[in-house]
Amino acid sequence: MSRAVFGTRFAAGFGKAWLVGGFLFLYLPMITLIIYSFNKSPLPAVWGGFTFEWYGKLIHDTEILSGLWMSLKIAFLSACFSVIFGTLAAFALVKYRRFTGRTLFSGMVSAPLVMPEVIQGLSLLLMLVAIQGWTQSLFGTAFPEKGLITILLGHMMMGLAYAAVVISARLQDLNPQLEEAAMDLGAKPWQVFYLVTLPMISQSLVSAWLLTFSLSLDDVVVSAFLNGPGSTTMPLVIFSRARLGLSPSINAVATLIIVAVAVCVTVASIMVARAERRRAAEISAAQRDAS
Repeated sequence: MSRAVFGTRFAAGFGKAWLVGGFLFLYLPMITLIIYSFNKSPLPAVWGGFTFEWYGKLIHDTEILSGLWMSLKIAFLSACFSVIFGTLAAFALVKYRRFTGRTLFSGMVSAPLVMPEVIQGLSLLLMLVAIQGWTQSLFGTAFPEKGLITILLGHMMMGLAYAAVVISARLQDLNPQLEEAAMDLGAKPWQVFYLVTLPMISQSLVSAWLLTFSLSLDDVVVSAFLNGPGSTTMPLVIFSRARLGLSPSINAVATLIIVAVAVCVTVASIMVARAERRRAAEISAAQRDAS
């Protein structure tokens, strides 16, 4: 065997081994968690047999269920608002190259990507305390109270930055001639955005929504600064229980979340792929008719 052939085979084998190792590093902990959610023994290091006992106990664990419901509400609202405001921010940065304060605006949009979450949570807490003092002196009541609204504001601040980056990347790749052709045919700006731009960036919108939903669902640091009585999210419940030793019920609820997220991502990917194939077929048909 020549040295060149050996080098080629070694490189291919090494690349595959590195890929498999990377996937194992990412997913083996989750697989282990799913397996131990069926462990009959309450000790995580001891396998005591197969059981569904911990899934049944979740029904009576009101703390985890209320935390999960709070996390899902905040994550859903945060993802929706982040995509809306992230789209507006991305549209302003990509479509309008020059306007007063553009550099400052771009820096402020990107700041949460590189700023530590501890700093974000602390700064938001101090700002909200100042606002509460101001509203207390003017209206006699402090607003907003620490709880769902304050956590939502913190998660939106982070999610907006990620959504703006994802959507900006897609907007930069769009062919501006399609929008110009729509305007030449008499479409108004809002019609161009709704009928032309929005369908072409739909994949990035779905990706940004899933990304911001996941970021909000597992956030601990910002939520710890901004939560209040009766507004404890599921990651905070898990974090507080981890200090005393994790119960297999935590593995069970984590398994349910992993399965739910995997199903949602798979369904969304299939829908986006079908829409892209349908759009490509329509473009090809239009090109054939034009020729």
